[in-house]
Amino acid sequence: MRAGAWRIVACWALSAAATASAVQAAESAFPAKPVRLVLTYAPGGSTDAVMRPLVPEMAQSLGQPVVIDNRGGAGGVLGTELVARAVPDGYTILLGTSAGMTINPLLQKNLPYDPVRDFAPISLVVINPQMLVAAPSLPANTIAELVALARAKPGSLNYASPGIGSPNHMGMELLKSMARIDLVHVPYRGGGPASTDLIGGQVALMFNSVPSMIGYLKAGRLKAIAIGGAKRSPAMPDLPTVAESGLPGFEYATWYGLFAPAGTPAPVIAKLNATIGTALRNPERTQQLLAQGAEPSPSTPAQLREFMAAERERWMRVVKVIGPGQL
Repeated sequence: MRAGAWRIVACWALSAAATASAVQAAESAFPAKPVRLVLTYAPGGSTDAVMRPLVPEMAQSLGQPVVIDNRGGAGGVLGTELVARAVPDGYTILLGTSAGMTINPLLQKNLPYDPVRDFAPISLVVINPQMLVAAPSLPANTIAELVALARAKPGSLNYASPGIGSPNHMGMELLKSMARIDLVHVPYRGGGPASTDLIGGQVALMFNSVPSMIGYLKAGRLKAIAIGGAKRSPAMPDLPTVAESGLPGFEYATWYGLFAPAGTPAPVIAKLNATIGTALRNPERTQQLLAQGAEPSPSTPAQLREFMAAERERWMRVVKVIGPGQL
């Protein structure tokens, strides 16, 4: 019996060693096939604008193609859940957004994923200062003029967002609360349709990222009112922030970060982190992103996790200020 037991233990040990060896070999060979990068919004939006210039750099560094997979729907929930349930081998990764990773979990009780439990942080990618833009026909060009107009005609001005509970919606509700004005929310199914109606004059205002709006501004199809971030955008240095325009303390910016499914091996995470870091530190890519208004922000996985925790606390305060009844 003792001899038989020892044979079983020996076989188990050999099997475990063989498995560990195979896992180590797979990790060291990563990537041996294309990597799928899931974006949680439709093509043509700000996630596309940020990542498409970086993907060739990532592919060159990895020695394998990086394939963008746009999985829009449900405010980013569909694509985020897809990656949460993917095999944790590094071949399916997520461009997580502030909506999907911090705001949705605060507003939706039955999300099919948990941003902390189900994901392994890779790196912060960019911080996107948000910009308040308006239809050219709006008779207001500054925050002061907008506030005066809104107070003179309560409820007569409307604003667009990609949907209820989106960061754009939250940012505008924060503005309303701090400025004590009444604006009517018009939610859309995505930033594209919202921008189209803003350009067409069906709605008056919208908060959106600088990368997705700057082309319309240059073409004269929209006008900029203010930057929502804590500092002016390098892409539009003459445009003042909301805070310096009469609402001190106002701050609204979004961010994107790379994530893998929880359980992805640490060496794979490290390789992906080095890959996106190299792409973001490329001077040509840095200037390209800054010209769009996106701020390259490479980080360690630990720094991204700490950043997410701080963002959660910040947005929890915003929800309390606005009141859940308005969300």
